[in-house]
Amino acid sequence: MKLYSYLSFNGNCEAAFAYYAQVLGGKVGDKMTYGESPMADQVPEEWRDKIMHSQLILGDQELMGADSMPEYFEEPKGTSVLIAIEDPDKAEHVFAALAENGTIKMPIQETFWAARFGMVVDQFGTPWLINCDRPA
Repeated sequence: MKLYSYLSFNGNCEAAFAYYAQVLGGKVGDKMTYGESPMADQVPEEWRDKIMHSQLILGDQELMGADSMPEYFEEPKGTSVLIAIEDPDKAEHVFAALAENGTIKMPIQETFWAARFGMVVDQFGTPWLINCDRPA
């Protein structure tokens, strides 16, 4: 069994995944637009270039996402994507990049459980937790 995070976007999935690939050092893998799908004739013309499915590959891990049709899109509530990073400097760098044009919920800082921890909602509306454990 494998668990995946699947993010929903309001029409900006392609830009978000390109940004995440740059920030996290991954690459965009499989990607399909609504217009490339067998249901292309069932979606409004303006949605045919939107992402029906996308995959971000980070080593042996994957993050997936898509643009949700407006009538189905809901902003994320009660969930976050957690990134565990071993190097405090890298944790701060990733946090700063995700915070660019986003909203910092908790500045990245030392906590009783972590060398660095911070909470941010990025410019695409995705909530992130950045955690860097203390050295053993």
